[in-house]
Amino acid sequence: MHRNVIETIMGAVVLIVAVTFLVFAYSSSSSGTVSGYELTARFNNVAGINAGTDVRLSGIKVGSVTDTALDPKDYTALVTLSIRNSVQLPADTSVRVWSDGLLSASYLDLLPGAEETMLKGGDRIPVTQDPINLLDLITKLIHGGGLGGKSGGAETPPATPQ
Repeated sequence: MHRNVIETIMGAVVLIVAVTFLVFAYSSSSSGTVSGYELTARFNNVAGINAGTDVRLSGIKVGSVTDTALDPKDYTALVTLSIRNSVQLPADTSVRVWSDGLLSASYLDLLPGAEETMLKGGDRIPVTQDPINLLDLITKLIHGGGLGGKSGGAETPPATPQ
């Protein structure tokens, strides 16, 4: 009986430590949505981008994705972002789908322009860049297409039946 009490107390201590660790990890990870002004961006492909995805500027989280939707007219992805009020972006800012590495999650990377006028809430970011499809690049390299899509060698004539 005495041993069961000690095991129960130790189990409770382990659970308390685990919960404390999770709370600390969540609070220090800068996760969650950011409140601020909303902007929209239109992409052909937003693979890996969902509501809650980070929006970064120079590697620092300055916002988050609040919504993704399909435009039924032209079948493009319409992404709504919330940007911190303290971050003002030039009107010629561009945004791209990016990731830190092969296995890391995607995020939206803001690339500010040089215009003097700033984007306001409800504006659309004019220039977007879709994610790079690594599988397509590897396939092109394997099949001799190179990165430019053209083969570097001489054209081989079509095979003739014998």
